[in-house]
Amino acid sequence: MNHKHWMKAAFAVACYVAVANATAGDLLATVKNRKEIVIATEAAFMPFEFVSKGAITGYDEDLLHYVLEGLPGVRLTQRDLPWAGVLPGLAAGKFDMVVTAVGITPERDDKFAFTVPVADATVALVKRANDGGLAKAEDISGRVVGAQVGTSQLRALQHYDKTQRSHGHAAVKDIKEYATVDEAYADLAAGRIDAVAQSLANLSPLVKTRPDTFAIVKPSIGPQAYFAWVGRKDNDSASLVKFFSDRIAQANSNGKMRELQIKWFGFPMPVPVTHVAAPADQN
Repeated sequence: MNHKHWMKAAFAVACYVAVANATAGDLLATVKNRKEIVIATEAAFMPFEFVSKGAITGYDEDLLHYVLEGLPGVRLTQRDLPWAGVLPGLAAGKFDMVVTAVGITPERDDKFAFTVPVADATVALVKRANDGGLAKAEDISGRVVGAQVGTSQLRALQHYDKTQRSHGHAAVKDIKEYATVDEAYADLAAGRIDAVAQSLANLSPLVKTRPDTFAIVKPSIGPQAYFAWVGRKDNDSASLVKFFSDRIAQANSNGKMRELQIKWFGFPMPVPVTHVAAPADQN
C-alpha cells in the first residue's frame, strides 16, 4: 500500500472509531444517528395519556412533543401498551424510554432511572357522591376499595391499610385490583366497590366532569409523591434520561408545564425541577 492509500485508510478507520466512540454507551447519540426514538406509553390514564379519535393525546403527550422539539429530525415511534408490559419491556430493551405517568416508588427507583417529576402523584380516595358514610379516609374500614394492579396507587392503599391495622384500627374488607383504572371507576359508579385509590391529579378532573357521580375523600391517604418518566438505569441510557430531564426542567421553569397542567387538569401543580426520591414512609 502506498503512502497516499495508507493515509486514506487510516483516516477512514479514525472516522469509524470516532463514530463508534460517540455512540457506544450513549443512547442519546444512538437515537440521533438512527433518527428515531421508540417510546412506550399506557394510553389509558386520562388526562395524562389516552386515545381520542385514534390518536394518543393528553398532558404527557403534549409535554413529550415539547421535549422532542430538542431532537429535530428524530422520528417518534410510540407504542401503546398495557401497564403490565411497560416497565418489563423497558428493562428488556424493547424501547428507549417510558413516557407515561409512573409513580416514583422505592422498588422502581432502585431498578430504573427516573426523570425529574412531571406532576403530583399524591394518592387520595374517590367515592360515590351520594355515599354519606364515607366522610374521611378512615371510614374505608370494612369497605371494598379498588386500585389498578401494579401501580403506586395500589401500593399507597396497601400501605395505608397496613398502617391502620398497626394502630389498632379496623382494616378494609378487601382490596380489589383492576387491569385499568377506568374499570375500577365503572365498578364504583355501579356500587360494586366503595372507593378507588388514585392520584389527586387524576381525581380532580374526574370529579369536575362527573360531580353527580363521584366525590373526593379527604384527607389524602399517601405521602407527598410525584409522577415522572422512566429510562433504564445503565450507563448507556444516562445521556437520554438526562436529555429528557433537562427538557422537562426547562418546561417547568419557562411556564410551559404550568400551561399544560392548566389545559389538562384545570389547575397548576408545582413540582421540583430536580430528581426526587421515593416517599420514605412507603418502604
